[in-house]
Amino acid sequence: MTHDGNENRKPTLAVVGATGAVGTVMLGILSERPDVWGEIRLVASARSAGKVLRVRGEDVVVRELTPEVFDGVDVAMFDVPDEVSAVWAPIAAERGAVAVDNSGAFRMDDEVPLVVPEVNGAAARNRPKGIIANPNCTTLTMMDALGALHDEWQLTELVVASYQAASGAGQPGVDRLYDELEVVAGDRTLGSTAGDTAKVVSEKLGDDSPFPTHLALNVIPVAGSLKDGGWTSEELKVRNESRKILGIPDLKVSATCVRVPVQTTHSLAVHATFARPVTVAEATAKLEAAPSVEVRDDLAQGVFPTPAATVGGDPTVVGRLRQALDFPNTLDLFVCGDNLRKGAALNTAQIAELVAAELSA
Repeated sequence: MTHDGNENRKPTLAVVGATGAVGTVMLGILSERPDVWGEIRLVASARSAGKVLRVRGEDVVVRELTPEVFDGVDVAMFDVPDEVSAVWAPIAAERGAVAVDNSGAFRMDDEVPLVVPEVNGAAARNRPKGIIANPNCTTLTMMDALGALHDEWQLTELVVASYQAASGAGQPGVDRLYDELEVVAGDRTLGSTAGDTAKVVSEKLGDDSPFPTHLALNVIPVAGSLKDGGWTSEELKVRNESRKILGIPDLKVSATCVRVPVQTTHSLAVHATFARPVTVAEATAKLEAAPSVEVRDDLAQGVFPTPAATVGGDPTVVGRLRQALDFPNTLDLFVCGDNLRKGAALNTAQIAELVAAELSA
């Protein structure tokens, strides 16, 4: 039953953070997907209130984020920083909405389900706080594929190296990458001497960057904030969130998260060990049958996943499937996924649709 008791009414959706990078993608996704929503309210900070954005072919005025904006809302999607979600998602829930949060504020809360609809969609129904969390984009990039394989062969160990796009750091990350590329593009001597690219980028652009060093002509083996033991927040998210989503609390996980000079779409090199023997042919068939996975894997014909060929699409793209030569029951594979779509907005929209179907049942 929907919020006001009228079973024929389509549920009302609020999109909080509608003017941000993920929010912008979200408006496109809401316009493309089956229309399960009645009213869609667009919500943002006071400075963005009053802007007019287009969703489902209609112009909608952005409202200011206040407690009252959630009155009559059935589902509220949050595409905002952790500290904003931490305050406002509970307020939305108190006002009667189910909050679907794309930040990291609630992911590891035992009373908040962490949901990938294709993997553990049923978990969305158990939400004591009225909040459902959306996983980190790096974890999400591989989760559809791993969920399908785990379902058949039982995942026991996971070693991952990520290749994360600049947009993982938001629009400032994208802007910085393009600014750096403009600076370095005209000088083909750069990159031949240690420190030369960093020096030129610093002189031309300054050091106010979302990245710890220059990204153009470089890769940075640091993504996220520094945590104990030399690990980063991104690496710990991969470990903790994979365990929670797959329901394997003792899953052995090690991750190294790397930033690369790609605009949008994260990639991961995955080394996955299973409890039972699995062949490449069996794994390929299982992945091809998975609803949100696309297999591109014919190396002899030059067919393999790349971020540039994946960006803007919804599927998780998998290739380079190999049986590890020296590790039994282990597959190596390469995975790409658009970090602003499946890695953020699309998965949030899919969770919200699960709730809409439940409320309308």
